[in-house]
Amino acid sequence: MARKRKGQAISGWLIVDKPAGMTSTDVVNRARRILDAQKAGHGGTLDPLATGVLPLAFGEATKTVSYVMEGDKTYRFTVRWGQATDTDDSEGKVVAENPKRPEKAEIEALLPRFEGEIEQVPPAYSAIKVAGQRAYDLAREGEAVELKPRTVFIEWMELVDRPDEDHAVFEVGCGKGTYMRSLARDMGEALGCHGHVSALRRLAVGPFREEDAISLDYLEELAQSARAAEALLPVETALDGIPALALTDMEASKLRSGQAISMLARNNAERIRGFENGDVLCAMAAGKLVAISRLEAGEIRPVRVINL
Repeated sequence: MARKRKGQAISGWLIVDKPAGMTSTDVVNRARRILDAQKAGHGGTLDPLATGVLPLAFGEATKTVSYVMEGDKTYRFTVRWGQATDTDDSEGKVVAENPKRPEKAEIEALLPRFEGEIEQVPPAYSAIKVAGQRAYDLAREGEAVELKPRTVFIEWMELVDRPDEDHAVFEVGCGKGTYMRSLARDMGEALGCHGHVSALRRLAVGPFREEDAISLDYLEELAQSARAAEALLPVETALDGIPALALTDMEASKLRSGQAISMLARNNAERIRGFENGDVLCAMAAGKLVAISRLEAGEIRPVRVINL
């Protein structure tokens, strides 16, 4: 007999403004305790140094995490010029120094080189697996970690502040798998002065924005007054870019049981007009998400059934 999970069967997204000093797992665990939730996960790791948008998925929302992680992201980060560190951020050990400081015009002239598709080597202290082990575990044990370059996409990059000659603040819109620490390191090398991230904040990930985020302390306050559910966003919020298809109760029942729904009848032609074979759809009934589905060969087929 299967063991019953502890906690409540809560489903939805909670957008936390992650504080510095906590790991993403620490945030998940604390939020899960506050809400007494059975199941929780997060939509994209943030380093302990980083703050900002950390989407947490509860219950059935965990089935939509991959759609959030594939989404575009926006970051604001500060580069400290003149120093390279072993972690590519201010938490690491300084391994090289340079007295040169770049001029604003030099920095701005460099930015186009880092836009579009670029090759980027992830930091040695990262969660990427090497021979089954996390790179940061190997690096902490003193092993030399050599990671291969990966193709990442940076849509735009802007110098937004220059508080002093040692620091520059950037905002970046990018795709999945882009490391700001690598970006800071590589810009420092290109400018001939070294560089590392001294502050990092995520402003957006997928459909979730900074204005959606709440602090863990505020979540505690809501929970103490039995209002924590107010902070949860619907499961389908993560699927904002996926079109919806309304189902009848009978169709919803079939889809929930894993059966495909034929759309070949003439009276269904209008319902799927504008969709193409292979399109992913949010199958909805009575205002609730029934399944992430796909249109294939004239049928709506379930990809992930959502039990709400």
